[in-house]
Amino acid sequence: MDETNVGGERRKKPVRRRIIALVVVVLVIGLLYGSEFMGGGVEVGERGPEFEVTAHTGEKVRLADYRGKSAVVVYFYPKDNTAGCTAQACSFRDSYEAFTEAGAVVIGVSGDSSESHEQFAQTQRLPFLLVSDADGKLRKAFGVPKTLGIIPGRVTYVIDKEGIVRMKFNSQLDPKRHITEALAVVRGLK
Repeated sequence: MDETNVGGERRKKPVRRRIIALVVVVLVIGLLYGSEFMGGGVEVGERGPEFEVTAHTGEKVRLADYRGKSAVVVYFYPKDNTAGCTAQACSFRDSYEAFTEAGAVVIGVSGDSSESHEQFAQTQRLPFLLVSDADGKLRKAFGVPKTLGIIPGRVTYVIDKEGIVRMKFNSQLDPKRHITEALAVVRGLK
């Protein structure tokens, strides 16, 4: 029986609270670890998916163009001009010289339009490319999940000069950590 009679009132036993607590824990783990917890997508050691997209600058960007020349940091983020995404972009901006010195280019990806990216890059003085993935094809190619099935995922990949994924970091709630994790891996590639 899952009810008790206390002072003439019927109350549910703590079983319901435990179930609710378990659901909350699973949701928090999903937010913190995303596909690392759930699985799926491109994994470390696999070849990065080939793509051709247009950057906010109007230039065509292809993963194959960097093969043999530089590592590529591809970071997926939910939306331009939001607190976490702006903090992440500005952290990549502030570490951009360290990435280029270590031999990597940085490419940011969200579902926002090229016009939104252009404004975002200009306002935040972003020296790297931003590409629009309005149709979600690039997210799908990489297997970037939505957090809680709603929010576009925040996942960063480091792809080496040969096109192999060397790092996959997924954290919706710790946007600045994407930079430290990626930079450590890029520096280790040299």
